[in-house]
Amino acid sequence: MCRGRSGRFYSSQGCFREAELRLPFPFSSGGSAAAPAAVRPACFAGCSAGAHEPPTPGPALRPDPSGSMGGARDAGWVAAGLLLGAGACYCIYRLTRGQRRGGRGLRLRPSRSAEDLTNGSYDDVLNAEQLQKLLYLLELTEDPAIIERALVTLGNNAAFSANQVIIRELGGIPIVGSKIKDPNHSIKEKALNALSNLSVNVENQIKIKVYVNQVCEDVFSGPLNSPVQLAGLRLLTNMTVTNDHQHMFTNYITDLFQVLLSGNGTTKVQVLKLLLNLSENPAMTEGLLGAQVDSSFLSLYDGHVAKEILLRALTLFQNINNCLKKEGHLTIQPTFTQGSLFFLLYGEECAQKMRALVNHHDADVKEKVTIIPKF
Repeated sequence: MCRGRSGRFYSSQGCFREAELRLPFPFSSGGSAAAPAAVRPACFAGCSAGAHEPPTPGPALRPDPSGSMGGARDAGWVAAGLLLGAGACYCIYRLTRGQRRGGRGLRLRPSRSAEDLTNGSYDDVLNAEQLQKLLYLLELTEDPAIIERALVTLGNNAAFSANQVIIRELGGIPIVGSKIKDPNHSIKEKALNALSNLSVNVENQIKIKVYVNQVCEDVFSGPLNSPVQLAGLRLLTNMTVTNDHQHMFTNYITDLFQVLLSGNGTTKVQVLKLLLNLSENPAMTEGLLGAQVDSSFLSLYDGHVAKEILLRALTLFQNINNCLKKEGHLTIQPTFTQGSLFFLLYGEECAQKMRALVNHHDADVKEKVTIIPKF
């Protein structure tokens, strides 16, 4: 399985599976990961870098009536004055820029304590020694603010493949994993985000799989559309990029469809990413088709549904069809009960919706409908 762009992983069959990687963000003072603010470019001599008053214009230059030597002398003094003014402005710019960026303009790198490494102004990728300090801090501290900052820093560094390996070898996965049981929802979310980035590494998944059941319980019992629920769904999506651990989701398929139908647009997309990964595995087809799903599921195939949801819902149908047609799969037709996904997908109402989508205004939707094989 190879990785494509936009967090997609392509299987040997050429179909993509979706994964989630949280890109690094500095830790904001409000206690959450935030995108870096744009740094306003500073003029060299005409303006300052900080919030200062604009320079007051001086008197206009006038010709020296005494002659060319006086004019040259005045011009020399003017040039010197401009040079000194430019130098002063540049010094102020460097000082204010250094203050605004926590002194990073000087690029000084003194030895830092573990707690210093959680400072949002420290934006370098940490090395093994620094990661070890950070893990010790996370394991020993009881300060919620420090725990949260340490998890954000670890999560940011876990976005890099080399650090995914280092953190595992340092024994960091169990330390991070222990924080998903924290009653503080913000800490739980940051721990799930860190595990999600770590789970992009397939070897890390062997250690992370012990948390799958706990994460599933939290996702399905916690507040709908909450940051914790979305962070948990991202982790579970990564854990289904390969077929290795998908059997662990067999008992949660009906719950996934319930969250899909009751969640907002963002939650719907995240659940569909997970279901798409499951639907490409023939071993999961029977469990998907046998799940009890509310009839409102078919509303996902209405023409007015957002494209990112509609296309994924159509791909889910396509993947299940492909798996059913695989030679030797479901050789003995199982008996699906009324109200199962099987009866919804292969009923007349769904067929009508598919026919209507052939005339959809979006070319991608029309193409997807036409390539869904008939069952």
